[in-house]
Amino acid sequence: MPSMSHTKAAEAHESAAKTARMAAEAHQKGDHKTGLEHADKAMTLSTTAHEASKAASAKSKTAG
Repeated sequence: MPSMSHTKAAEAHESAAKTARMAAEAHQKGDHKTGLEHADKAMTLSTTAHEASKAASAKSKTAG
């Protein structure tokens, strides 16, 4: 079902964005070690989200 694929992709993007915001907040507080850890996690989540979006798009193309 393509809509579920898009929902999962959107959730992955939201997780990446939330983690990136956590990284920014840590950096602003001067906690650069934690900020870097969150930034690395955000990058990983962003890559996962991108792959989920590509998969959802492919499913949509084959379904329509």
